[in-house]
Amino acid sequence: MAATLLSLDNDVFRAFATYATVVVVKTMLMSGITAVTRFKNKAFINPEDAASMKDKDGKPLKPFTHQDVERVRRCHLNDLENVIPFVLIGLLYVTTNPSLSTALLHFRIFAAARILHTFAYLIPLPQPSRAMLFMAGLLATLSMAYNVFSKGLL
Repeated sequence: MAATLLSLDNDVFRAFATYATVVVVKTMLMSGITAVTRFKNKAFINPEDAASMKDKDGKPLKPFTHQDVERVRRCHLNDLENVIPFVLIGLLYVTTNPSLSTALLHFRIFAAARILHTFAYLIPLPQPSRAMLFMAGLLATLSMAYNVFSKGLL
């Protein structure tokens, strides 16, 4: 039964695979945004990276960090802290054979919350916008976890 649940023939698994891919790719894109922000601000923390770059006078840069780079890095870390549990718990959730509409609600809330959280973090929008988006994604994942626990208990 689990083998058929974890198949693209299962609409719930197909939806999960789609939304999981969206949030994983979004998380991966954060590395690129970090790199662009580093180059834009000439902020390189590793000595070998800084030494390979020149300042406006042609001298090698000294290693330092920049608040904009750190903001992007914190956003990326927040993604890692949330997307990995979503993917793992979501996979277990699919094996509980939830209804497609309920599963889609969980997957869509999480994906939308993570994408909007990134905008709220990087723009930045005033709080509590970022906190509310974080909580929406967390609650979607915790709801799936509750479903796994409730179906798994004998």
